[in-house]
Amino acid sequence: MLRLLSVLLLAVAWAAVTGSFSPPNLLFGLLLGIASLFLFRDEVGKSSGAFHPLRVLSLSVLFVKELIVSAWRVAKLVLSPRMDLRPGIFSYPLQVDRDFEITLLANLITLTPGTLSVDVSEDRRTLYVHAIDCSDPDAARRDIAEGFERKIMEAFR
Repeated sequence: MLRLLSVLLLAVAWAAVTGSFSPPNLLFGLLLGIASLFLFRDEVGKSSGAFHPLRVLSLSVLFVKELIVSAWRVAKLVLSPRMDLRPGIFSYPLQVDRDFEITLLANLITLTPGTLSVDVSEDRRTLYVHAIDCSDPDAARRDIAEGFERKIMEAFR
């Protein structure tokens, strides 16, 4: 039952992202959902708890919110007359430790305007992130820890 709900959630997410709720597109979303769960079945199965579809939905909502807020911030930075940018790379100490979680966190950071995941340390304990405005790296670390990383741990542990 949980897998069916997850596949349906992924199909609806696919339709929302593509902007088409037509039957062929929903069917394609279902196939993508099945393929996704098949590909990640081992990673999700390693968690100490269950896969939580509602918490995954909460993570998705947070991502959309961060996408909008970050896009607004980047637009303001780029369109401001002075363009007072302080780009830089900062290290982020990871709490997530599974490959799936690290990859998901790095991708969410990269998909958010103004930030880019650059590298993961060999011991998988540090993520290096480039920010268009790195004037306060501690605040950026706090935002990641209290936002994406916390939601990922809630959804997949």
